[in-house]
Amino acid sequence: MRFAGGSALFSTGHVKRRGNHNVGTLERIKKLYLENFDFEEGQLKPEATIESLGLDSLDRVEFMFALEKEFDIKIPDREVSLNSIQDMIDVIDRLVSERRAQQGSEGAPG
Repeated sequence: MRFAGGSALFSTGHVKRRGNHNVGTLERIKKLYLENFDFEEGQLKPEATIESLGLDSLDRVEFMFALEKEFDIKIPDREVSLNSIQDMIDVIDRLVSERRAQQGSEGAPG
C-alpha cells in the first residue's frame, strides 16, 4: 500500500455533529484515505486503528502531510497520539478550532 500523493480540496459547508465526532471531518478523512490507499469505505470507522488499516510508517507520515494540507493545519509531531481515526478527528477538530479562534482574534479591534 503506497500513498498516491496530492489532496483534493473540499468544501467545508454546513457540518453536522453525530456522537463524538464531526461528520464533515470524518467524511473528509475517509475521502483522503479512499483516494490514496486501497481500502473499502466500510473499514474506515472512527474506532478503526491505524495499525488495523495496515499503514506503514512512511504511509502514516505522508498521510499526516495530506491531512495538514486538507485541513490547513499543522499537526504537532510530539504533542499528539494518532492511533485511530477518532483520534485524528479529535485532533483535527481541535486544531481547526484553535486556528479559527486565533484568526478571529487577529482581526478583532484591540
